[in-house]
Amino acid sequence: MRKLYNSGKMAKKAAAMAVAVSLAFGGVYAGLPPASAQAAQTSYQTAYSTVTVDKAKFNAKVVYLVNLERRKAGLKPLTINTRISSTAKLKAADMSKKNYFDHTSPTYGSPFAMMKTYQITYRTAGENIAMGQKSPESVMVAWMNSNGHRANILNPGFKSIGVAYYNGYWVQQFIG
Repeated sequence: MRKLYNSGKMAKKAAAMAVAVSLAFGGVYAGLPPASAQAAQTSYQTAYSTVTVDKAKFNAKVVYLVNLERRKAGLKPLTINTRISSTAKLKAADMSKKNYFDHTSPTYGSPFAMMKTYQITYRTAGENIAMGQKSPESVMVAWMNSNGHRANILNPGFKSIGVAYYNGYWVQQFIG
Protein backbone atom coordinates (compact mmCIF):
# COMPACT_ATOMS: atom_id res chain seq x y z
CA MET A 1 0.00 0.00 0.00
CA ARG A 2 1.36 3.36 -1.01
CA LYS A 3 -0.01 6.90 -0.96
CA LEU A 4 0.49 9.50 -3.65
CA TYR A 5 -0.23 13.22 -3.31
CA ASN A 6 -1.05 15.05 -6.52
CA SER A 7 -11.42 10.85 -6.57
CA GLY A 8 -33.61 4.45 -13.16
CA LYS A 9 -30.32 4.06 -10.77
CA MET A 10 -29.87 0.37 -11.66
CA ALA A 11 -30.06 1.08 -15.39
CA LYS A 12 -27.56 3.92 -15.01
CA LYS A 13 -25.18 1.65 -13.06
CA ALA A 14 -25.55 -1.12 -15.62
CA ALA A 15 -24.80 1.32 -18.44
CA ALA A 16 -21.73 2.63 -16.62
CA MET A 17 -20.47 -0.91 -16.03
CA ALA A 18 -21.07 -1.77 -19.70
CA VAL A 19 -18.95 1.22 -20.73
CA ALA A 20 -16.27 0.22 -18.23
CA VAL A 21 -16.20 -3.36 -19.47
CA SER A 22 -16.14 -2.15 -23.05
CA LEU A 23 -13.19 0.15 -22.35
CA ALA A 24 -11.40 -2.41 -20.19
CA PHE A 25 -11.55 -5.07 -22.86
CA GLY A 26 -12.11 -3.08 -26.03
CA GLY A 27 -10.05 -0.78 -28.19
CA VAL A 28 -6.33 -1.51 -28.05
CA TYR A 29 -6.84 -4.43 -25.70
CA ALA A 30 -9.30 -6.49 -27.78
CA GLY A 31 -8.62 -9.08 -30.40
CA LEU A 32 -5.29 -10.23 -31.68
CA PRO A 33 -2.06 -8.55 -30.65
CA PRO A 34 -0.78 -5.81 -32.95
CA ALA A 35 1.25 -7.02 -35.92
CA SER A 36 4.37 -5.27 -34.69
CA ALA A 37 5.98 -3.83 -31.59
CA GLN A 38 5.80 -0.42 -33.26
CA ALA A 39 2.01 -0.74 -33.67
CA ALA A 40 1.68 -1.75 -30.00
CA GLN A 41 3.72 1.27 -28.87
CA THR A 42 1.68 3.62 -31.07
CA SER A 43 -1.58 2.27 -29.58
CA TYR A 44 -0.14 2.62 -26.07
CA GLN A 45 0.94 6.23 -26.67
CA THR A 46 -2.46 7.06 -28.17
CA ALA A 47 -4.28 5.71 -25.09
CA TYR A 48 -2.32 8.07 -22.83
CA SER A 49 -2.32 11.08 -25.14
CA THR A 50 -6.12 11.15 -25.42
CA VAL A 51 -6.99 13.01 -22.21
CA THR A 52 -10.36 12.06 -20.76
CA VAL A 53 -12.27 15.10 -19.46
CA ASP A 54 -15.70 13.55 -18.93
CA LYS A 55 -15.70 12.62 -15.22
CA ALA A 56 -18.38 9.99 -15.88
CA LYS A 57 -15.76 8.09 -17.89
CA PHE A 58 -12.87 8.45 -15.43
CA ASN A 59 -13.24 5.07 -13.71
CA ALA A 60 -13.60 3.13 -16.96
CA LYS A 61 -10.55 4.84 -18.47
CA VAL A 62 -8.43 4.00 -15.42
CA VAL A 63 -9.45 0.33 -15.72
CA TYR A 64 -8.63 0.44 -19.43
CA LEU A 65 -5.18 1.95 -18.75
CA VAL A 66 -4.49 -0.55 -15.94
CA ASN A 67 -5.27 -3.41 -18.30
CA LEU A 68 -3.14 -1.83 -21.02
CA GLU A 69 -0.21 -1.71 -18.57
CA ARG A 70 -0.87 -5.32 -17.57
CA ARG A 71 -0.98 -6.40 -21.21
CA LYS A 72 2.32 -4.62 -21.86
CA ALA A 73 3.80 -6.62 -18.95
CA GLY A 74 2.37 -9.91 -20.27
CA LEU A 75 -0.29 -10.18 -17.54
CA LYS A 76 -3.96 -11.07 -17.72
CA PRO A 77 -6.46 -8.19 -17.51
CA LEU A 78 -8.27 -7.40 -14.30
CA THR A 79 -12.05 -7.74 -14.23
CA ILE A 80 -14.24 -5.08 -12.74
CA ASN A 81 -15.73 -6.14 -9.42
CA THR A 82 -18.85 -4.13 -8.57
CA ARG A 83 -18.50 -4.72 -4.83
CA ILE A 84 -14.89 -3.49 -4.82
CA SER A 85 -15.95 -0.57 -6.99
CA SER A 86 -18.51 0.33 -4.31
CA THR A 87 -15.94 0.26 -1.50
CA ALA A 88 -13.49 2.29 -3.60
CA LYS A 89 -16.22 4.90 -4.14
CA LEU A 90 -17.04 4.98 -0.42
CA LYS A 91 -13.33 5.43 0.39
CA ALA A 92 -12.82 8.25 -2.13
CA ALA A 93 -15.93 10.08 -0.89
CA ASP A 94 -14.88 9.56 2.74
CA MET A 95 -11.44 11.11 2.09
CA SER A 96 -13.02 14.08 0.35
CA LYS A 97 -15.77 14.72 2.88
CA LYS A 98 -13.55 14.24 5.94
CA ASN A 99 -10.58 16.04 4.39
CA TYR A 100 -7.88 13.40 4.85
CA PHE A 101 -5.56 11.44 2.59
CA ASP A 102 -4.54 8.08 4.01
CA HIS A 103 -5.04 4.36 3.51
CA THR A 104 -6.47 4.18 7.03
CA SER A 105 -9.89 5.77 7.14
CA PRO A 106 -11.34 7.22 10.35
CA THR A 107 -14.65 5.71 9.20
CA TYR A 108 -13.66 2.32 7.76
CA GLY A 109 -10.18 1.57 9.13
CA SER A 110 -7.68 -0.10 6.81
CA PRO A 111 -8.69 -1.12 3.28
CA PHE A 112 -8.68 -4.73 4.50
CA ALA A 113 -10.94 -3.96 7.46
CA MET A 114 -13.25 -2.13 5.07
CA MET A 115 -13.38 -5.14 2.74
CA LYS A 116 -14.14 -7.40 5.69
CA THR A 117 -16.95 -5.06 6.84
CA TYR A 118 -18.49 -5.27 3.38
CA GLN A 119 -18.00 -9.07 3.29
CA ILE A 120 -15.56 -9.03 0.39
CA THR A 121 -13.41 -12.14 0.44
CA TYR A 122 -9.94 -12.31 -1.08
CA ARG A 123 -6.62 -14.14 -0.88
CA THR A 124 -4.63 -11.02 -1.60
CA ALA A 125 -5.67 -7.37 -1.72
CA GLY A 126 -4.23 -3.91 -2.22
CA GLU A 127 -5.13 -0.27 -2.58
CA ASN A 128 -3.72 2.69 -4.47
CA ILE A 129 -4.83 6.21 -3.63
CA ALA A 130 -4.02 9.56 -5.20
CA MET A 131 -5.19 13.11 -4.88
CA GLY A 132 -5.27 16.10 -7.18
CA GLN A 133 -4.70 14.62 -10.64
CA LYS A 134 -7.13 16.02 -13.19
CA SER A 135 -7.47 13.01 -15.50
CA PRO A 136 -7.20 9.21 -15.57
CA GLU A 137 -4.13 9.56 -17.77
CA SER A 138 -2.31 11.79 -15.28
CA VAL A 139 -3.15 9.63 -12.27
CA MET A 140 -2.00 6.50 -14.10
CA VAL A 141 1.29 8.15 -15.10
CA ALA A 142 1.83 9.09 -11.44
CA TRP A 143 0.96 5.59 -10.21
CA MET A 144 3.17 3.91 -12.81
CA ASN A 145 6.07 6.19 -11.81
CA SER A 146 5.78 5.00 -8.20
CA ASN A 147 7.27 1.58 -7.38
CA GLY A 148 4.60 0.65 -4.83
CA HIS A 149 1.67 1.70 -6.98
CA ARG A 150 3.13 0.03 -10.06
CA ALA A 151 3.60 -3.18 -8.04
CA ASN A 152 -0.12 -3.22 -7.22
CA ILE A 153 -1.16 -2.51 -10.81
CA LEU A 154 1.14 -5.25 -12.12
CA ASN A 155 0.56 -7.78 -9.34
CA PRO A 156 -0.17 -11.12 -11.07
CA GLY A 157 -2.04 -12.28 -7.95
CA PHE A 158 -4.75 -9.66 -8.41
CA LYS A 159 -7.73 -10.70 -10.53
CA SER A 160 -10.29 -7.92 -9.91
CA ILE A 161 -10.31 -4.16 -9.55
CA GLY A 162 -12.59 -1.41 -8.33
CA VAL A 163 -11.88 2.22 -9.22
CA ALA A 164 -13.37 5.44 -7.97
CA TYR A 165 -12.88 9.15 -8.53
CA TYR A 166 -14.56 11.63 -6.20
CA ASN A 167 -13.88 15.36 -5.97
CA GLY A 168 -10.15 15.08 -6.74
CA TYR A 169 -9.55 11.81 -4.85
CA TRP A 170 -8.69 8.58 -6.66
CA VAL A 171 -8.94 5.05 -5.28
CA GLN A 172 -8.04 1.72 -6.82
CA GLN A 173 -8.77 -1.42 -4.82
CA PHE A 174 -7.55 -4.82 -5.97
CA ILE A 175 -8.36 -8.38 -4.93
CA GLY A 176 -7.12 -11.78 -5.94
